[in-house]
Amino acid sequence: MQNFDDISAEDDLIRLLLKRQTELNALLEITQAINKDTGTPVLIQMLQVILQSYLQVGKLRFLIEKEGGYILLSKYGGDIEPVGKLHKACLKLNKFKEPTPLKGHGDEILKKYDYFIPIYHKKKALAFALIGDFNTTEELLNNDLNFIQTVINVIVVALENKKLFKERLQSERFQREMELAVEVQNMLIPLKIYKDNRVEVSARYIPHQNIGGDYFDFVRLNDHEFLWCIADVSGKGISAALLMANFQASLRAWAAVENDLANIIDRLNKIVVTNTKGERFITLFLAKYNEKTRRLSYINAGHNSTVLFSKGEAITLNLGTTMIGVFDELPFLNMGDIYIEPDSLLINYTDGLMDHEHSNPNWTEESLIEFIETHGNETPDGFNQRIMNHINQVIKGKPIDDVTLLTLRIF
Repeated sequence: MQNFDDISAEDDLIRLLLKRQTELNALLEITQAINKDTGTPVLIQMLQVILQSYLQVGKLRFLIEKEGGYILLSKYGGDIEPVGKLHKACLKLNKFKEPTPLKGHGDEILKKYDYFIPIYHKKKALAFALIGDFNTTEELLNNDLNFIQTVINVIVVALENKKLFKERLQSERFQREMELAVEVQNMLIPLKIYKDNRVEVSARYIPHQNIGGDYFDFVRLNDHEFLWCIADVSGKGISAALLMANFQASLRAWAAVENDLANIIDRLNKIVVTNTKGERFITLFLAKYNEKTRRLSYINAGHNSTVLFSKGEAITLNLGTTMIGVFDELPFLNMGDIYIEPDSLLINYTDGLMDHEHSNPNWTEESLIEFIETHGNETPDGFNQRIMNHINQVIKGKPIDDVTLLTLRIF
C-alpha cells in the first residue's frame, strides 16, 4: 500500500505536468492565432487573459520598441504612468537580460513592481515588461517567470514579423522563429543518457535544419517499469516545435496515471486532432517495459519499425495503428506484446536515417537489418556511433530529414 507521502508526491508531479501542459496549450493557441494573422489587439488581449487569469499577475506594463522609440502596448492595474517615465526607468535595467526582481529598488516607479522582464534579440532590446501584484509560490516562481518571458517573446516575435514582412526582411523573420523553436525543442531533448544495472540508453539527434520535427524521450515510471517514445511531427518551425512540446507534456501526464498504452495513444490522438484540426500529424513508436515480467508492450503509430536484436536475430516491431492527428477516432489499434530475452538491443530511429538526397541501393531496410545483426552486440552508444560512421562512408549525399537514433540495451 502506498503511504501518504508517496501519494502526495505523485499528486504534486501530476499537477506540475498538467500545469506545464496548460502553459504549452496557451503557447499553442497564441501561435495558431499568429499563423492566422490575428490582429495585434487580439494578441494583447490573449496575453492579458493568460497573465491575469492563469498566472495571477495583478499589474502589467508592456513597452515595445517602435521607430526608435517605445510605446505602451499593454497596461492594466494601478495608476498608469507616462510612457516616457516608464521607458526611462526601464533603461536603468538595460544590463539585465533575464527576469529581475525589483523589490527594494531605489527608483520611485520600479519599486512599485515585483519583476522586470526584458525581451532581447541578439543585443537589441525589443521590449520591456514590468509586472506587479504577482501571486505565485517559491517553488513555481522561476517556471512562471520564464513562461511569462516566453509568452511575451512569442508575441513580440509576431509583431516584429509583421513589421519585417512589410519591410522586405522575410529572412530575418524566419530566423527569429527558428530561434524560438530551437528554445522550445531544447526543452524536449533529454539532457543525459540513462543507465542503470537493468537498462542502458543512448541517443543521437541530428536536425536537418536549425529546428527539426523529431522527438524522443525515456521515462522511468517506477522501480520496475520504464517507458520510451520516438516520434516525428509533420512540418517545421515554431508551430511544429510547440505541437511537439504539447505532445511531450500530454504523454508524460497520461503515462503517470494510465497503465494501458492503447488508452494513452487514443488520448494523444484526440489532443493532436483538437490542437491542429487535422493540419498536422505525428508518427511515433511508444513502448513500456516491465522488468519483473520481462514483457514489452508497444504501439507503432505509422512510424519506422523499431528493431529488436536478440540471440543473434533481428525482428521488426510493427503492430500498432495509423499516424495520430489524422482521424478523430483511430480506425484500428493493435498493441504488440513480446517477451524480452536478457541482453537484447532495441533500435529506434526516424526516417532521416534511411532517406538521403541520392538514393543508394546499398542502404535499404534489409541492409539496416543486416547491419544490426552484424553489430548488435555493441553497447548502445557504440552501436549509434558505428551506424553513423557507416552512413557517412557508404551514403553519398546528406539526409533529407532529421536523423534520430534511440538505442536501448535491456540486460
